[in-house]
Amino acid sequence: MWLIEQHAADLRLAGDDGAKQVTASATDVINTIKSDPAIQAGNEARIREVLDAKLLPNFDFTRMTALAMGKNWRTATPEQQKRVTDEFRALLVRTYSGALNNYRNETIDYKPLRMNPADTDVTVRTLVMKAAGSPIQIDYSMAKTPEGWKAYDVIVGGVSLVTNYRDEFNDQIKAGGVDGLIKTLADRNKGVAAK
Repeated sequence: MWLIEQHAADLRLAGDDGAKQVTASATDVINTIKSDPAIQAGNEARIREVLDAKLLPNFDFTRMTALAMGKNWRTATPEQQKRVTDEFRALLVRTYSGALNNYRNETIDYKPLRMNPADTDVTVRTLVMKAAGSPIQIDYSMAKTPEGWKAYDVIVGGVSLVTNYRDEFNDQIKAGGVDGLIKTLADRNKGVAAK
């Protein structure tokens, strides 16, 4: 959700073009969420459409999947790598669309970013401020790529998304190989879609 904040202009990436990219995306997404009647009504298809167009280009799903698979990534064929990445991406899209479906008036407080102008890997630290209850810490590991800054891990309350899935992926691969992992992810995505 690091791109979903009306105060994203406060985020500074040491004058890098990444700041402009993040700010533009954040402003666009938050304005869409607040003004689109279909999103406000909970239309999942419209939420996914906005995610695909405006949010997902800022994530490096191949790197996320490789990190989640760990050493198993190197043993997978290029076709298996692509299929696992596609299924993992679909799973994460459904997770984010569910979170956006519940988004109303939360705000995100960006913590000061510590980086040098030459850095190519940073952690953007945020707190999601809810109307009631304690804030939720969400941090984003980001790398500078030829296409701009891309998130490759999300850490919620100190728990890494990549690390969290690594154990599950390893168990699936031990039980049924990479194809077994692909089938499990595909089945899960179909099950969620059916609901």
